[in-house]
Amino acid sequence: MDTNARIEELRRLLKYHSDRYYNQDDPEISDYDYDQLMQELRRLEAASGAPVPEDSPTRKIGGSAKREAGVLVQHRNVMLSLQDVFSREEVDAFVADTLSRFPEAEFVVETKIDGLSMSLRYENGELQLAETRGDGIHFGEDVTQNARVIPDVVQKLKEPAPYVELRGEVYMTQADFEKVNEQQELLGKRTFANPRNCAAGTLRQLDSAVVRERGLSMFVFNIQETQGISFKTHTEGYAWLKKNGVKVIEEYIVCRTADEVWQAIGKIGESRGELRYDIDGAVVKINQFDIRAAMGATSKVPRWAVAYKYPPERKETRVLNIELSVGRTGKIVPTAEFEPIRLCGTTVSRATLHNQDFIDKYHICIGSTIVIEKSGEVIPKCVGEIAEKRPEGAQPFRIPPVCPVCGAPAVRQPDTADIRCTNANCPAQLEKHIINFVARDAMDIRGFGEVYIQELVRQGYIGDIADIFTLAGHRDELIEKGIIGKEKNTDKLLEQIEKAKNAELRRLITGFGIANIGKAGARSLAAHFGSVDAIMAADEEQLTEVPDVGGISAKAIHDYFADETNRAIVEKLRAAGVRMTAAPSETAAADGPLAGLTFVITGTLPDLSREEAAELIRGAGGKVSGSVSKKTDYLLSGEAAGSKLTKAQSLGVPVIDLDALRAMLEKSGGQSPEEN
Repeated sequence: MDTNARIEELRRLLKYHSDRYYNQDDPEISDYDYDQLMQELRRLEAASGAPVPEDSPTRKIGGSAKREAGVLVQHRNVMLSLQDVFSREEVDAFVADTLSRFPEAEFVVETKIDGLSMSLRYENGELQLAETRGDGIHFGEDVTQNARVIPDVVQKLKEPAPYVELRGEVYMTQADFEKVNEQQELLGKRTFANPRNCAAGTLRQLDSAVVRERGLSMFVFNIQETQGISFKTHTEGYAWLKKNGVKVIEEYIVCRTADEVWQAIGKIGESRGELRYDIDGAVVKINQFDIRAAMGATSKVPRWAVAYKYPPERKETRVLNIELSVGRTGKIVPTAEFEPIRLCGTTVSRATLHNQDFIDKYHICIGSTIVIEKSGEVIPKCVGEIAEKRPEGAQPFRIPPVCPVCGAPAVRQPDTADIRCTNANCPAQLEKHIINFVARDAMDIRGFGEVYIQELVRQGYIGDIADIFTLAGHRDELIEKGIIGKEKNTDKLLEQIEKAKNAELRRLITGFGIANIGKAGARSLAAHFGSVDAIMAADEEQLTEVPDVGGISAKAIHDYFADETNRAIVEKLRAAGVRMTAAPSETAAADGPLAGLTFVITGTLPDLSREEAAELIRGAGGKVSGSVSKKTDYLLSGEAAGSKLTKAQSLGVPVIDLDALRAMLEKSGGQSPEEN
């Protein structure tokens, strides 16, 4: 891959992962891996010599403002990110450059809390507004009501000033995080991946009672603006905040030299395993405010501070056992159980070994000494085995050729490293298959939690996905046994199941859980064929004619419906009254009023979510893309549109609002969602 192609690929990847982290609170990669991609992009952009576009991740703050916990508000002071550094050389260079210009400069080194940034505005000592960072430059979300129930947020300063604006980090202690996840499990809801995601999702809740219950915390780490009072240094400001009952960063060290700064970073690094909360680095900032003002900022970061990111923490441990589990698709996954170790503030004792190839590569056996890595919030992973500590004569663990759950044959899939159970009705697969079937992106049966599914499978009420629609016939038994709860809860779930019988065909196809077929493929299949029967009758060549369906996917679809067990399930679904044909809106794609047009959606729309707007466009035959290009026909723009709007304007792409889109549909005889 040439340099320009790699730069474009890195920009695409970083934008995607930035959205997962900042906007969806659901990252797919670790902070460390994200930082490595960002570092590579910076190096390549610098080496290329070409102008760096404004929307490059190296020049843009991650995140956007959303309307979840409250209305959008305009920032009074920008809430910038920090420049990340990863080596002593980079830290020393920052200190040396600063001292060369400002010999009197002092440096404050403090922990970098891994949470969600929030600013607090006080007028005459009274808290008036709390806002999230949002896009960092223009808008954030008003979360004042939620902030008021966080114990660390002071409602009234003891020494009122006309105006004070503070910036801090909302976080969750490890103990509170574990309590929340325990409660989520009891309720049959999805657990949070880490404290940062939990804190971010909680702060954006619409119900302040939920925020209070989950126990968020906050540290203030900067004074953004003051009126009627002034400070010469960051630490002087901290002292005033402490007098006013404001909780500031617990550990901070004032330094004068590069050696002192590096020692302070090391001290924080050594203590991170003992902290009650997660940190993802140490911040080095200039103490004097006049020097900060002189140094200024770029469009993305202040020049007066850097964030040192610690390398992933690694420790040795000994493998005690290797456990095998079976996923929804039948894949058998080996997991190492090892002597507990402490990494990044949490005790870990398990890590996936992925597949047989991974086990063979590192020669892992029971008794092996392995190296476990964990960087901040990331789940622990095995990164190798120490050969000299291997038990004498030990051979790598072998995944047996039978399913550990049902005993059916397990075979390795061609051209993959996966070993799968061949029994489609394996109990382990069944639970996960049901969870997928009722999920939001599939049949969307609200309130059908994992705990209910497990119990209904265990007690024999559900043996396949079609049995879900026979539960109404067992209503009295279910209420008597309390499997779903009392009468009210049971009837509510049965009502949702009945409603799902008329779900769109694309949802049913997604719910089948066919390998390699996600939402896009299911939507294309529904639009192209119009019914389950037509899909079942198609051969592989006909299936590859469908957009979003390639050769591998076509084979997976054909094989799925060729299986007699799956065909029998389809008939059970039909007999239960489940819709087997596409809704008119699903087949309108070929000749709909927006057929042939490609849209990109950006910003916050007035009365529709982006997904609802996307469904409106697709239902009228249009396509929805995630990025603006010369092939884009229209940009549908709402509030706080950001870089997509800028790019559309530069390319001459027409920009429309929601009213204009609806006018296009009305002129063509289309319908808005409210009319369907």
